[in-house]
Amino acid sequence: MDSTTFSALAEPNRLRIVDLLANGPLPVGEIAERLQLRQPQASKHLRVLLEAGLVEVEAEANRRNYKLRIEPLKELDAWLERYRQIWNERYDNLDRYLKQLQEKPKESSKFEEEMK
Repeated sequence: MDSTTFSALAEPNRLRIVDLLANGPLPVGEIAERLQLRQPQASKHLRVLLEAGLVEVEAEANRRNYKLRIEPLKELDAWLERYRQIWNERYDNLDRYLKQLQEKPKESSKFEEEMK
């Protein structure tokens, strides 16, 4: 996993751009407008995302549309998967523990009833 991806996504506006591009390609002007940024700011963020390999540029007539590249996100997802497994195991252990705690009062009340 390349740390460039994390660095690029660490900035909130770049993360918002990625969210926008998840719905399809957009020109820089529309990205700037939707995020209420000046066009030079949007271009700067797009350049960082481009250098990180998270977006690509498609020329269409006189417009440059930015498109999300899915490959780096798949790599990020694969990297995160092992941590998801760890957390799932921890949640499963917590679930078992909570069930044990819930069963203990039942067992105690059964024992109390038997003793009467």
